[in-house]
Amino acid sequence: MIQRRISKQIQIGNVKIGGDAPISVQSMTNTDTRDVEATLKQIYNLSEQGCELVRLAILNPDAAEAVKEIKKKSPLPLIADIHFDYRLAIRCIENGIDALRINPGNIGKEEHTKKVVELAKINDVPIRIGINGGSLEKEFEQMDIPLAEKMVMSAMRHVKILEDNNFDKIKISLKSSDVLTTIEAYRLIANKVDYPLHLGVTEAGTYTGGIIKSAVGLGTLLAKGIGDTIRVSLTDSPIEEVKAGFLILKSLGLRKRGINFVSCPTCGRTQIDLISLAKEVEKKLENFDKPLTIAVMGCAVNGPGEAKHADYGIAGGIKEGYIFKKGEIIKRLPEEKLVDEFINLIQMENL
Repeated sequence: MIQRRISKQIQIGNVKIGGDAPISVQSMTNTDTRDVEATLKQIYNLSEQGCELVRLAILNPDAAEAVKEIKKKSPLPLIADIHFDYRLAIRCIENGIDALRINPGNIGKEEHTKKVVELAKINDVPIRIGINGGSLEKEFEQMDIPLAEKMVMSAMRHVKILEDNNFDKIKISLKSSDVLTTIEAYRLIANKVDYPLHLGVTEAGTYTGGIIKSAVGLGTLLAKGIGDTIRVSLTDSPIEEVKAGFLILKSLGLRKRGINFVSCPTCGRTQIDLISLAKEVEKKLENFDKPLTIAVMGCAVNGPGEAKHADYGIAGGIKEGYIFKKGEIIKRLPEEKLVDEFINLIQMENL
């Protein structure tokens, strides 16, 4: 069992982060925030996938104004992503935003941060200090030390600014597109502060490569007990980010939402179309919210024996298969009938 790092707890809307709260999964809309209807539609879609927090890009005053209408109908807490112009953060707070993300590398003068902090304190709005390895302040960029150390120095300076203003509703992220730099930065900061940490590998890439980088980076940190909320950054749909986030957490036993899907690799013993079978079962159960373990196995060797821990499973034969439950075979069916019978059984017994 993973022993999580002890951190302070903050709350964003109705979601607790840090302390003994579950590690939350978040994403970011890719709509134009000024388009209230399109943004809300995407937020609702994310919510249906289990997303717990959503970040909005605030590029200009019109986007900051749109926050007021989005907030009225959003099913999820909203985080404003602010770069360059501190006045956008102030306007978002005035319009009811639940939390802020500020990039110290481009927010400007310290007095700007102080103005944001004062208003955030009055309105009980948490702030994420969002360090990005590619956009550090020039003074840190020029130092001849490892990038991870520069990122931590930047974060700590801004933690001090917030603390000097009696503000402690702080969350920190230190993201790099390099996996090892990301891991080292979080490892260093985890030993310096007890604020909750938002994990992510930034600019991780397209679907397959991005998931692999994120799984390695986030998985390594989570396995060490580091991390309180995560975003899997993909050049893909935000929906896929949420799915990947929960899969990473489930693989470590940190969340139990939805199906835990198990299937074996193909080999010379397989005499059934296992790849298609596994994909079809996984697709049909992707929105099933019960925490069941489902196995699709290629043969009797890897069937009810090695997968006996599964709540329900399929084991392939010669153009046929067996449905089993907790290791006990309950049905033998032709290959073409396996999936429908299998799904019906799961649904009937888990309404």
